[in-house]
Amino acid sequence: MTIVDSATKPTASAGERTPLTRWLAVVAMAVGTFALVTVESLPVGLLPFIGSAMDVSEGTAGLMVTVPGLVASATAPLLPVAIRHLDRRVALIGLITLMVLANGLTALAPNFAVLLGSRFLVGISIGGFWALAAGLAVRLVPERSIPRAISVVFGGATAANVLGIPAGTLIGGLADWRTAFVAAGALGLLVLVALLLLLPPMPAQQVVQLRTLPQQFRHPVVRAGVLATFLLVGGHFAAFTFVSPILQTTSGVDEAMIGPLLLGFGVAGILGNFLAGAAAERNIRATIITIGAVLTVVLGLFPLAGRTPVSGALLLLAWGLAFGGVPVAVQTWILKAAPESTEAATALNTSVYNLAIALGALLGGIVATHLSVNAALTTGALFTLLTSLAVWSARRS
Repeated sequence: MTIVDSATKPTASAGERTPLTRWLAVVAMAVGTFALVTVESLPVGLLPFIGSAMDVSEGTAGLMVTVPGLVASATAPLLPVAIRHLDRRVALIGLITLMVLANGLTALAPNFAVLLGSRFLVGISIGGFWALAAGLAVRLVPERSIPRAISVVFGGATAANVLGIPAGTLIGGLADWRTAFVAAGALGLLVLVALLLLLPPMPAQQVVQLRTLPQQFRHPVVRAGVLATFLLVGGHFAAFTFVSPILQTTSGVDEAMIGPLLLGFGVAGILGNFLAGAAAERNIRATIITIGAVLTVVLGLFPLAGRTPVSGALLLLAWGLAFGGVPVAVQTWILKAAPESTEAATALNTSVYNLAIALGALLGGIVATHLSVNAALTTGALFTLLTSLAVWSARRS
């Protein structure tokens, strides 16, 4: 099989809209990913407030992050199967509507059980939207602009890690945690209006059947892309889960500087997202290999070269720059590898992405507990090193 240099062309109905309107629709989907990623991780900065209000421990309150992540991992591959011939515009609008309603339920929840139920609904919205959005964005733009459109969509997720979570935490601190979820729901409502106005009808181009999902693994290039996703994301989270203690114990960074440094990491990630999108237009294989190599060098050198606050900060920025390009790079690979089954391949890749987050963090925790946080860095470096081998193995396909 061959990695083609094109993907699904804009549909006829999408072509009836002006180029500006189509790009505005792509931006609306990017704001949608921003809202969803913000909602998914919003409890991280609000756990003490939520735990106190609901009379549960912070560890129990952390289920508000775990539940939607696991549900999203299951929803991503199953939703395209469930919706079959449903117009994808209707599906996206329905998923954003579900997110708005779920946030309203979160804000009004009288007890923790209802709160977790609302987060279950959020997980459905996240998994479904991520599985569909990138594949739909490429139907709105010319072929030469596909990597750029994917960069825009995933840029919304990267921006959420930089701006969305701190903003939500600030709102929760100034008002209360329920107000933060109301604000996130209000943003989702704006996205809903924008999609209604800007997104054209987008009939299903493929009917995804359950057996179609495992069939993607038979495609050697898709298989290499999914494996690259697992290794890059898993390796990153094996180390990044412990970035705060790493900066403090290895680099000697003052606790008060952790927040600003992580903000810098996020800003570098946004830049890396768009740089990788531009590079993917020229050579997607070289882009992923470069990302894997940079992450390997950064994670591998951190315990040795990151022993001062300045060197630790510089390595952290390089880390953010490299990892920021991962979502757009692997998604571009998948879309080019399987243009005839974009929804099935994207859904599978989205599911693996979410699983890699959970398993990478779990493995990193085991290593950090039994060895050290620097060993978690080495574990991450080994994962990212294997990425280049996985991608290079598809060179003849």
